[in-house]
Amino acid sequence: MNPTARSRDRGYLRGSLLAPDELLPDGVLAFVGDRITYAGPAGGFDDVGWPEPAPVPDGSLILPGLVDLHCHGAVGSDFTTSGVDGVRRAADFLHSAGTTTLLASTVSASRPDLLAAAARLGALARAGLVAGIHAEGPFLSPERCGAQDPAYLLPPDPAFVDELIEAADSELVTMTFAPELPGADELLDRLILHGVTPSLGHTRATDAVAAEALETAREEMEEAGFGGYVPRPTVTHLFNGMDPLHHRSPGAVAASLRAARSGGAVVELIADGVHVDPAVVRTVFELVGAPNVALVSDSMAATGLGDGSHRLGSADVTVRNGAARLSDGTLAGSTSTLLQCVRTAVTSGVPLADAVGAATAVPADVLRLADEVGALRRGLRADALVVSPELELHAVLRCGTWLPR
Repeated sequence: MNPTARSRDRGYLRGSLLAPDELLPDGVLAFVGDRITYAGPAGGFDDVGWPEPAPVPDGSLILPGLVDLHCHGAVGSDFTTSGVDGVRRAADFLHSAGTTTLLASTVSASRPDLLAAAARLGALARAGLVAGIHAEGPFLSPERCGAQDPAYLLPPDPAFVDELIEAADSELVTMTFAPELPGADELLDRLILHGVTPSLGHTRATDAVAAEALETAREEMEEAGFGGYVPRPTVTHLFNGMDPLHHRSPGAVAASLRAARSGGAVVELIADGVHVDPAVVRTVFELVGAPNVALVSDSMAATGLGDGSHRLGSADVTVRNGAARLSDGTLAGSTSTLLQCVRTAVTSGVPLADAVGAATAVPADVLRLADEVGALRRGLRADALVVSPELELHAVLRCGTWLPR
């Protein structure tokens, strides 16, 4: 398949189409400019006056463009530390790999560096390259900081949140925080006041503290309105960066699972085959329901490159056999794309529609962009993937333009 890389006024493709409610064995996706004009059975589409359809390999699936809530970079560039050109290079790679909408995630760093990153990424969000900023820190537990530099961790500081939001030109969309830290309640209030979705993570919170934080966040988000969308906090990469689930010490994992099962939270899962065992990925989907799970890549600068030495923020990272780790063995982000995570989830036994929904519709709803992206539906942005039955990527359509590969 070799569609043109330039923007087309109108076009369509025909194949097995994953529509919001069903898989259509013979479907059509049509678009004019950057908008979908038809997504449905081929028999309901009138092709008179349309150009020839884009060639689609036999047996291919047409999926919505993927939406990633949590990624730190790719192809040698890190969203926290790289300049504009590096950020563009990473985002362009991720787009061409199937992630047509993404948040740029930062890690904990010095105040000046975080403010500079917020300003840089905020401008690129305004330009449409990314959908906003996810700040993973700096208000995290030192004992559960993972690959983040503990020297840059801070107690919750609502005033610093104000500075970040101002620097980002209000493009800060989500923030990970540890709810057990002193001042976390005031931080939560400030995030919601600004319309920033709170995400529980990198935490040693007990079950009770985590449950209260998630419920408080949900209630305050509902009171604040949050753009008319179902208001739910998220949980940053469930299991990773928190105490393991134990039958006598359930911790944040148990509280997060209950909140997700009730529809009161969305749990992130890094389904790269490294961070979470595939059987656990399948178990979480079955326990809490696919509408309450968001697959994320947690991709870092090594994504798209081979094994070797790389960086995550200020940390030196070694990638061996695709796994990124600090010198002490701590996992340091993922080298997988979101499509690879979807593939791993499906291989683990998650139904295709559930896995794709967790990488499209669910994160789009978290971002309050469900009227823009996350599904193949008339009026939404013309973002789509053409993949093999094994979910190998053939082509990417973003904003009505076929991306070069």
